Amino acid sequence: MRTALLIGGLLAALMGGLFSCKKQKDGSPTPVPVDTATIPRAQDPAVAGTIGFFLNDWQGKTFKAPDYTDTLIPATADYTVTVDAGAIITKVPVSLFGNNSNPYMTQMITEVPLMTHLTNLRPHLIRFPGGNISSVYFWNTGGPQPADAPDSLLDSDGKAMAGGYWYGKNTAGWTLSLDNYYQMLQQTGSEGVITINYAYARYGASANPVATAAHLAADWVRTDNGRTRYWEIGNESGGVWQAGYRIDVSKNKDGQPEIITGPLYGQHFQVFADSMKSAAKAIGKTIYIGAQLLDAAPASWQTATDKGWNAGVFANAGNAADFYIVHDYFTPYNTNSNATDILNTAISVPQNAMSYVQQNAQVNGASVKPIALTEWNIFAVGSRQMVSHVAGMHAVLTLGELLKNKFGEASRWDLANGWSNGDDQGMFNNGDEPDGVSRWNPRPVFYHMYYFQKYLGDRLVSSSVSNNNTTLSSYASTFSSGETGLTLVNRSTASQSVQVTVKNFRAGSRFYWFTLSGGTDNGEFSGRVFVNGQGPSGANGGPANYTSVKAYSAGTQDGIRVKVPARSVVIMVIDKK
Repeated sequence: MRTALLIGGLLAALMGGLFSCKKQKDGSPTPVPVDTATIPRAQDPAVAGTIGFFLNDWQGKTFKAPDYTDTLIPATADYTVTVDAGAIITKVPVSLFGNNSNPYMTQMITEVPLMTHLTNLRPHLIRFPGGNISSVYFWNTGGPQPADAPDSLLDSDGKAMAGGYWYGKNTAGWTLSLDNYYQMLQQTGSEGVITINYAYARYGASANPVATAAHLAADWVRTDNGRTRYWEIGNESGGVWQAGYRIDVSKNKDGQPEIITGPLYGQHFQVFADSMKSAAKAIGKTIYIGAQLLDAAPASWQTATDKGWNAGVFANAGNAADFYIVHDYFTPYNTNSNATDILNTAISVPQNAMSYVQQNAQVNGASVKPIALTEWNIFAVGSRQMVSHVAGMHAVLTLGELLKNKFGEASRWDLANGWSNGDDQGMFNNGDEPDGVSRWNPRPVFYHMYYFQKYLGDRLVSSSVSNNNTTLSSYASTFSSGETGLTLVNRSTASQSVQVTVKNFRAGSRFYWFTLSGGTDNGEFSGRVFVNGQGPSGANGGPANYTSVKAYSAGTQDGIRVKVPARSVVIMVIDKK
């Protein structure tokens, strides 16, 4: 009898090492496996060619648990999200979280609230001088323009218009000088992306305008002295809206055609790249230079320039380009798009753009290069879509899809613009928003991008949603410190509860989450965002105390489940054992 009891005790002890008994909700005990084995460390995949050197400054992230409020979780779940912490898709390039500054948003360093928000946001890269202005921007003067830059330029129809030049040494309060751009980068812990004035090579009236413009760009590289690694040759140069698209051939002295073409830009790119790389080499610095491409096949109504652009650039720029530049504004131009259509574009556009550029490069015999989306936003107008919670959701989806599709860099357009009755792509109120909203008040997109990046790990890993759920998107990550992150985006108009299962991971005792949801103002395009129930004190924006909002939290012993309200984002981190 004693022998039997001893054997039974030994068996119980052995079983106790493998199972711990917990009671299910119906009261019956359930054996819960205790993983005593060490999970093998997942291997990083090779760096994708479309990311390349943008991962050179990658660093691991350490998760710090936030202050939290214990919160009940759903008893059951509608769907299961399965995360595989051992299936690494890519290391996360911090260069995806960039933004665009511009020369009409004040001197920036004088604006304390703006600088505080930018420092908290950590965009890592901030592009300048941004957009169309780069085509009429002279960095080394306070005005007037160089003698060979004409007073008037031609629009796409050949009509003369004022040059409208901008200057890097203009120190007026309403503009941003080049010196203060550099100061802003330093103070916010960011790095620059500079777009040089390529159009000057087209409209310049010197004997050799291409060499003159390239020399000016090389002088900027020398003056920059290594502060900036990433340089772009021009901005949307094939667009009919761009200075230099059409030139006055009677003033041109090197026989350029009236209308720009892709082959011509490719030829000029070589000249710029040679001059700028030589300047960088002479001062012992390394720079990367990008060439412009279209990220989708031109429609039948587009210009001959657009239709021949990519092939011409690939054929004539050769291997001189270090990376390829694309821009995309996702939704149809100047259209009052609804929320569903806007959110769906965030899923489709990154994948389609990556596929098109890669296939286009292959067809034209070009090498795989890192791909940078240096401008992105939505074009939807008429219902204040751009300043809404939905725009914030769109931003999270876009960043997640850019990661999945292995883009190297992305910069959202832009930090500040103009209210225009809510058709404002700016992340911050530039001071012209109604309803007493304070200057530099962040729009909802700021909060979405802040929380998404803060609680995203340093490696993107595989995740999937059960039952072919097409309205719930998941983006999973791991931290070098061992935790697992998960962002869930519910694009539907119904709440969904989710069970989270993580493979190749030993969960700790607790998980934390933040729920970002919209308000009831302005139909489906609320201008307000609530983070764990805390929202703005004014008409638009989010909680002023966003850096200290407490996480929701629960123990993992009863499962990892969370409610994802209609049209909301849930950002979660699961502690490690």
